[in-house]
Amino acid sequence: MSQIIATAEPFLLLGDRSKPACLLIHGFTGTPKEMRWMGEYLNQPGFTCLGVRLAGHATRPEDMVRSHYTDWIASVEDGYHLLRGITSHIFLAGLSMGGILALLMSTRLQGVIGVVAMSTPYKLPDDPRLRHIEWISRIVQFMPKSDEEPGASWFDKEAWKDHISYPQNPVYSIGELNKLLGEMREALPKVNVPVLLMHSKDDTYVLPENMELIHSDLTNASDTTKLYITGSSHVVTRDAARQQVFESALAFIQQVGGVA
Repeated sequence: MSQIIATAEPFLLLGDRSKPACLLIHGFTGTPKEMRWMGEYLNQPGFTCLGVRLAGHATRPEDMVRSHYTDWIASVEDGYHLLRGITSHIFLAGLSMGGILALLMSTRLQGVIGVVAMSTPYKLPDDPRLRHIEWISRIVQFMPKSDEEPGASWFDKEAWKDHISYPQNPVYSIGELNKLLGEMREALPKVNVPVLLMHSKDDTYVLPENMELIHSDLTNASDTTKLYITGSSHVVTRDAARQQVFESALAFIQQVGGVA
């Protein structure tokens, strides 16, 4: 019996081998399901789409506690090398922590020709507990994601009912996320491919000013586009404004990839 939560499995949607492929990366405590609808949309015009499962995700929260940020990087590398067997041109598209990984790994992997980063944090909110997070994690293993009721910020309540993620944040993993953010911030000036940044003005989990901070550090990207959307929570790939997100991503991929 599979350990992966049903409907949260990684996925591969084969397309036209003459076109670039898309590596889709989900967020912190999330699953490939967050990226499935986007993958299906991009696959319709012929783009091969691979939705990876980051280490420790889509199984049990305890598995995430045992994983490190370097394991999440390795998960992206695995997906990248699988796609390299199909094409030498790859887009990285990520949601939240997936956006962090997409921006970072565009500076480390050859053949990446563009990045779509959605709802991506630049840094964690200032909190003195971050300096002692590993020690705290030995006492408190999990903490609530926010003060609001689960799903309260979602505009599409039906989509929320079908959403899968761990219900709480593993405290140790917050420390690993903070380390990954440091790696991304160091890498941002090294990004030299086109980047599309998307963020909802209604995101209360990762505030939209994070997009401005990321954009200001993309000093060597060949082209950068910022797109604010409304009517969506943090998970823009599944909430009510997802069609706008998908259409914008497709237009970017077609323009940068030079294909229709």
